[in-house]
Amino acid sequence: MESAAKRAKVYYFPSIGKIQYEGPESTNPLAFKYYNADEVIMGKPMREWCRFSVAWWHTFNGQMGTDPFSNAKTHLRPWDRGGSLETYLERVDVAFEFFQKLGVDYYCFHDLDVAPQGDSLEEFQKNLDVVTDKLLRKQQETGIKLLWGTQNLFSNNRYKDGAATAPDFDAFAYGCAQTKKMLDVGKKLGAANHIFWGGREGFMTPLNTKVRDEMDHMAAFLRMAVDYKKKIGFDAQFCVEPKPREPMAHQYDYDAQTVIGFLHSYGLEKEFKLNIEPNHTTLAGHDYEHDLRMASACGMLGSIDCNAGQPYLGWDTDEFPSDPRKALLCMLIVVQQGGIAPGGNNFDCKLRRESTDIEDMFLAHIGGMDCIARGLRGAAKLVQEGLMQKVLDARYISWEEHPLAKKVAAGKARLEEVAEYAQQTKDPAMKSGKQEYLEQLLNRYI
Repeated sequence: MESAAKRAKVYYFPSIGKIQYEGPESTNPLAFKYYNADEVIMGKPMREWCRFSVAWWHTFNGQMGTDPFSNAKTHLRPWDRGGSLETYLERVDVAFEFFQKLGVDYYCFHDLDVAPQGDSLEEFQKNLDVVTDKLLRKQQETGIKLLWGTQNLFSNNRYKDGAATAPDFDAFAYGCAQTKKMLDVGKKLGAANHIFWGGREGFMTPLNTKVRDEMDHMAAFLRMAVDYKKKIGFDAQFCVEPKPREPMAHQYDYDAQTVIGFLHSYGLEKEFKLNIEPNHTTLAGHDYEHDLRMASACGMLGSIDCNAGQPYLGWDTDEFPSDPRKALLCMLIVVQQGGIAPGGNNFDCKLRRESTDIEDMFLAHIGGMDCIARGLRGAAKLVQEGLMQKVLDARYISWEEHPLAKKVAAGKARLEEVAEYAQQTKDPAMKSGKQEYLEQLLNRYI
């Protein structure tokens, strides 16, 4: 007898088969040119370096094809028949067929993405139980896993002023209830990570805001989540996702260094890493890969929402990555730190409103996966050839060779002895930083 999964594939995407790797010379838009999942690069298969994931909210939550200027959907899908529980359950079949045909190993979701809210918190949580029961069955049938789950604490009106930073304790409490439930769901589904993105954890104006109180409350919220995770034995990596603004004028998780400083200030630095979204990084005024670099340098890079934005627009456009140079810079950081597990590259990306064909769902993800995979190939070659590392090592050689420099680095030197050394030493010689050489060298690996 034909399985339900096969029947679903025929019904939802009958004209599209499993996406195959055909190599860089292929002109087939429904084929990978750079991503070859099981090809081993520097000791790991590409699927493990990349750990690709599909974002449920941009692909299956029924709100696709809208933008800030129109709530009228242009992505009309035959499986979206309203907001009933039955529609949400059917989307599970659609999603897992899509995952299998695309060849991804992971997916991500917020609680509101996969279940209707109903008329009460109790009804919402019962709906979550029903849908996640089906998600678990599909995971067991297919081997596809949950990269991360999270709670949506920004869409409902009760969170208009935030959740963990809400001035109203009842809103804070509701946020805690949703978070507890999603931690239970994450354990149930074997999530590798749990993400905390404070969409409204900030302020529109400081005039009505007790800033320090709000930050203290947010830390208390995170600490309670850590305690509950340990209590239930949920073995997942916790990550905070930075974003500087939108929807709030200022958000407390502004960028990577801000979040790292916050975590250290409240003694949470050993409990959390960072989920970096490059589109958020550019909104903070940094280069695309900047927050990846800063988080990794601090040993805090946990996962990536690999999307892109328009540098001349002031909002979060969540586009699929398509710039191979940026992908190279991002994957260079991943390669240099030895991988991204247990995190991954989640496509927090949405089709443009004008891209209305069902086929576009595949084309966009194929393009994004190929872009990241191309970056991985270049990054691995760059690291293996070692030309950039040679320049870096030469630039910092004095810190490796000079006994006093080693003493400073080890935290054993005294200010006065370094000052005495300087008085007996000639001015440092001018040495080139080789910026232009390195910029051109990088282009060889794209």
